[in-house]
Amino acid sequence: MSIGLENSVANPVNWTSSISYQSKATARPTAADLRELTWKAKTRNQTLGVTGMLLYDNGRFFQTLEGPPASLQTLWSSISDDRRHSDIEILSEHIIPTRLFGEWDMLSYHGDEQPYTAMLAAKARHELTAQVPDLIDLVLNGDDLGINKRIAALAEDGWDGNDVIKHLIEPTARALGDAWLSDDCTELDLTIGLSMLQLAGHAVRHTPTPAALRNNRYSILLASAPGEAHTLGISLMADLFTDAGWHVDMAFPDSNQALSNQLASQKPDALDIGLSDALPRQHSLANLRETIERSRFAAPDQLTVVSVGGRLFADAAATADNVGADHARKTVTGTTIEIAELIRQKRQEPRSR
Repeated sequence: MSIGLENSVANPVNWTSSISYQSKATARPTAADLRELTWKAKTRNQTLGVTGMLLYDNGRFFQTLEGPPASLQTLWSSISDDRRHSDIEILSEHIIPTRLFGEWDMLSYHGDEQPYTAMLAAKARHELTAQVPDLIDLVLNGDDLGINKRIAALAEDGWDGNDVIKHLIEPTARALGDAWLSDDCTELDLTIGLSMLQLAGHAVRHTPTPAALRNNRYSILLASAPGEAHTLGISLMADLFTDAGWHVDMAFPDSNQALSNQLASQKPDALDIGLSDALPRQHSLANLRETIERSRFAAPDQLTVVSVGGRLFADAAATADNVGADHARKTVTGTTIEIAELIRQKRQEPRSR
């Protein structure tokens, strides 16, 4: 089996290949088996210049690997022949500009005991991440009461809304997209599930924005990419930007012209264009670039900061430079501060004559 990344030579030399797959364990491994598997993977990956993440839970493996295309091809041949698992299914494969797991030759976690690596503690990965499978079950079962109870319990335990969104709601949206891609749910399940996550996101509690950060009164237009049906990200951002004291407008345009018309009329300080937070949408890059080019012509005298978001950027499969934007968000949390700083910087730049 080939992982189909031979065309990577057309990309910048510092990019790497990435592949994610899931499989079924042919026999239930013990904790010792999993530790040995992880140790061997670390040794092998260090030799090949590969980094990644390995999960095991309830008889299933999930792994993401990233590295030089030739190394991943060699590694994939070994993985395909490994008799410890079967029903191997590739979930995604693409070129990435930066590594997601650059500091880990093999980050690992399994659900049969407490994490034996720093997966849920290092780099803001904590116990909320472990609740994603439970939340997925609630979403796919349409259990809105169970979802509300889960979110309320997190608030009672003192979790800030930003953590809940970043480490639970957004990862659950991506997991929901994976479920659809692997035919484990229908498109209707996906749409309803994202709506339920959107409602859950509205219910979380956020730490009040400091008064000093609320005085700028910047304006932002939060827009879905023309034709994009999934609006979880921009909906959550509307709450965050409003709480931070911004003037917020929203748009769900069906064309580039419709978006341009609204920009020309409102002339916001910033524009955020969102793709799906559940599905990769790799094919949308060219269209998104055209949308941004048209947007910049809509109000040429306005120093509008353009931000983009969605799973394509959260997975680091694309960057702001890919589409001509000023900023690409990996998560909605913290975006108010990041875009405010970009607005401040742009206003300080000398205007060309």
